[in-house]
Amino acid sequence: MERIKVKVINSSGNELPAYETFSSAGMDVRADIKEPVTIGPLERLLIPTGLRVQLPHGYEMQLRPRSGLALKHGISLANTPGTVDADYRGEIKVIVINLSNEPYTITPGERICQMVISAYTRVEWEVVDRIDETERGDGGFGHTGTN
Repeated sequence: MERIKVKVINSSGNELPAYETFSSAGMDVRADIKEPVTIGPLERLLIPTGLRVQLPHGYEMQLRPRSGLALKHGISLANTPGTVDADYRGEIKVIVINLSNEPYTITPGERICQMVISAYTRVEWEVVDRIDETERGDGGFGHTGTN
């Protein structure tokens, strides 16, 4: 497993995101808020984290929902996965959405999402007139069955 160094400024007072288990892909990110904030049904809020990072060139950060919050409370991210590019230097903020019918209160320091750092590949387009045929062809949404 590859390890990379990522420079971070943490102005939140919360602990840094950390892997909970040896094989975890994501690290939990905490809300940097001074008092509880209630998010109503179908409402979106921008929640600060107090984190600024310097990712190495060729890496991105993805912000993803926490499965427990999604299952138990309907709390997700409006732009999942949220992408943080390697050249962004501002504070990382999370667009939280409440997909339930009940209000939910986010508390200071609460774990609100997961962060995954991964390498990416840049595309170089090759313009052609034809592409190879496959068995699937242009079969799209729901083409493999009725369910």
